Amino acid sequence: MPARPRLLLPTAVLALVVAVTGSVLDPAAAGGRPTKPSAPAPPADRTLGLAVAGAPTDLSEVGALVGRTGIAVDQVTFYAAWAGGGDFPAADAARIADAGAVPELTWEPWDPAAGVDQPAYALDRIAAGDHDAYLTRWARQVKAWGRPIVLRFAHEMNGTWYPWAEGVNGNGPGDHAAAWRHVVDVFRRAKVTNVTWSWSANVPFPGSTPLAALYPGDAHVDRVGLDGYNWGTTQPWSTWQSFAEVFAPGVAELDAISGRPVHVTEVGAPEGAGGDKAAWITDMWSWLGAHPEVRGLTWFSLAKEADWRVDSSEPSLGAWAAGARVF
Repeated sequence: MPARPRLLLPTAVLALVVAVTGSVLDPAAAGGRPTKPSAPAPPADRTLGLAVAGAPTDLSEVGALVGRTGIAVDQVTFYAAWAGGGDFPAADAARIADAGAVPELTWEPWDPAAGVDQPAYALDRIAAGDHDAYLTRWARQVKAWGRPIVLRFAHEMNGTWYPWAEGVNGNGPGDHAAAWRHVVDVFRRAKVTNVTWSWSANVPFPGSTPLAALYPGDAHVDRVGLDGYNWGTTQPWSTWQSFAEVFAPGVAELDAISGRPVHVTEVGAPEGAGGDKAAWITDMWSWLGAHPEVRGLTWFSLAKEADWRVDSSEPSLGAWAAGARVF
């Protein structure tokens, strides 16, 4: 296996260029981390990311957050489904890259409108090569694009809500790892070297598939991650949980099965749903400061099932900025 590309620029480097205005937002001018000429990231650097509602076509929200906090963003996450067989969205990825961040594309093998039962996207069909024409086309297009990108393929595979989970859609034990390795191997055969492969599970929960049973192995993964949320009292089944309660067991589980860097690939907390969001964020940064094995964090800044936005209140945004500045 070739050496893993060192793709993610350090958080001290990036001043986000707001594509829609053409302006450059310098975090140093707002008291944030200083900028300097772009350089390859030392392995010790941490990655700070955001997922926002407008990405990848509209990055104004990211630009506004940078402007309000002075905190540069290393990575912007967006989502693309396999349905329809479209091309690699090079223009969308370029929009993020031109703004000074690395695009992370969450690549979902399904039709989002068709539910969990989608035999065409069963894992054994992927591993058998049914989608190889599509995969090969993307591999060639990503290679031609040539800039650093993170591909987060088939995330949250340890749950039951996506058709790429084992135990649904006809998928059996071992199918996820086989499909994952097949997708990566298609890109390797095309000699693609600008991709970081992110294997991202949901935080473990009672009844979830053990991560060790799903992991495709370090030889086919560049980094591992967890999606997790403090749901507070927003759901009938949920209660307020600390960041450690949400993530610590999963981080330990990942550390036991992989030597790859661990990332928090999605995280959020609600405003006014059983606890203090600003205090929760402050506690999050404190826990991360004590756990250097976690090398990156992406905040899911959308109002979706709850108001996960990092700026849902001024105290919450202030807590985010205070911790992100030293992350």
